[in-house]
Amino acid sequence: MAEPGTPPVTSVRTRCGTCAGSAGLGPLPYAPSMPDVRLASPQGRWILLTTVLGSSMAMLDSTVVNVALPRIGRDLDADLAALQWTVNAYMVTLAGLILLGGALGDRFGRRKVFVIGVLWFATASLLCGIAPNAGVLIAARALQGIGGALLTPGSLALIQASFHPDDRGRAVGLWSGFGGIGAAVGPFLGGWLVDGPGWRWVFLINVPLAVLCAPIAVRHVPESDSGERAPGHFDVLGAVLGALALALVTYALIEAAGEGSLVIAVTGVAGLVAAVAFVLVEKRRPHPMMPLDIFASRQFTAINVVTLCVYAAFGGFFFLAALQLQVAVGWSALAAGTALLPTTVLMLLLSARSGELAVRIGPRIPLTVGPLLCAAGMLLMTRVGPGASYLTDVLPALLVLGLGMVTLVAPLTATVLAAVETARAGLASGVNNAAARAAGLVAVAALPLLVGMGPEAYREPDAFNDAFHRAMVLCAGVLVVGSVIAFTTVRRPAPGCRRPECRTHGSVAVPPLEPETAGGPDGGVSRETRPSEPRRPGT
Repeated sequence: MAEPGTPPVTSVRTRCGTCAGSAGLGPLPYAPSMPDVRLASPQGRWILLTTVLGSSMAMLDSTVVNVALPRIGRDLDADLAALQWTVNAYMVTLAGLILLGGALGDRFGRRKVFVIGVLWFATASLLCGIAPNAGVLIAARALQGIGGALLTPGSLALIQASFHPDDRGRAVGLWSGFGGIGAAVGPFLGGWLVDGPGWRWVFLINVPLAVLCAPIAVRHVPESDSGERAPGHFDVLGAVLGALALALVTYALIEAAGEGSLVIAVTGVAGLVAAVAFVLVEKRRPHPMMPLDIFASRQFTAINVVTLCVYAAFGGFFFLAALQLQVAVGWSALAAGTALLPTTVLMLLLSARSGELAVRIGPRIPLTVGPLLCAAGMLLMTRVGPGASYLTDVLPALLVLGLGMVTLVAPLTATVLAAVETARAGLASGVNNAAARAAGLVAVAALPLLVGMGPEAYREPDAFNDAFHRAMVLCAGVLVVGSVIAFTTVRRPAPGCRRPECRTHGSVAVPPLEPETAGGPDGGVSRETRPSEPRRPGT
């Protein structure tokens, strides 16, 4: 890592059969100073605690809300569309603004933006917890997504920017491990809160976490050095168009499950127009949020298509499975949340080994076999219905699904990062993260429409059960498509390719965000990304 005053790196070129042949990058905008905080120091432990608390807020929210949906619907007299929006309002703003959130941290200081994100997220969580009706809850969830877009990139970026290089790998590993534990206990905690003090505490629990996290960050976490911050342009127009496209298309898909109308059709067309406008803006702007030339890498493009297939299936599954176990099977929220733990536990135990195996044999086989295993697990879920047994019906399906996720997620992450130059790893990971979130968002909106779930479906166990089984077959089909694409397009990177390695992935939610999140003023290249650190996503 260069010291301040060192001339900037002028360009990076790579020749690789899986990358875009020879790709040139412009000058990197700055050379950061060497961080010197040691993990064993009191300050190091405070930094680790702060980042774990911040990321845990978003991580818990992504795993506990689905379990609470049936109770939310009953208490607020909400239909299925309102429950879909309870999930998707958060995802629209998070997916649309997360790249911009990373760029804001690079420009104005990662600690400052992280603290703002924590306080914003907590305030929005409080509004969710006291929401008197579904409309207020949905609006508050959208505000939560904005807070998540600010704090999620900053969590890991603070570790990257603060710790001495000799301790950074261990610090990231501890952060990833504690975050994985948070993800694992999320469904159990959500079920306990829903059946105990009530579903509102699924959101209110974030407030004391923020009250603890923000002061520690202000007192103990160093701010980005002025020489380390990226100079300044922000693709606000691109971020707005991206979020608007997602929101309009999502609205059209969700509302089309009720009575169709001209307004819904116009909204859908407007969403597509916004998506086209986003592409045109990104193509022409000098400092785009998502530089389109990154898709010149054929492998990068193909892996993102695989990501869309895989995470669309995952998004649909985890949204509907918690409902199925409560609505059709008749279990409590706690039992439903606990039942879903095996997938996360398998990810925690086996993801590192899966990543190591993919390094030895290449990504093609894991990315082909993994989706097929997940598809088999979802087909086994068609046996789950009224009177289902956990040991003979639910658990086998979740174990097969979990093994499939273990097989594919770490290699998927590594292949995304390997498909571009090392200096663009942050951009690659940010784009892939946004793709995964957008896929889950669209799946939650479209799947009930495609399988015939009406607005009151979750109040009718038999109808919901039939639609759930159709949804699992559809999700399995999407996974098979992803497997075929991986088999026909993924190749092992050439030996001389400059690429970061990623051997650890401990989450079931989305691919990892890089510490230097995409969307900086240079078109996503913030600063050099070091190659040997395990990565874990934000929520």
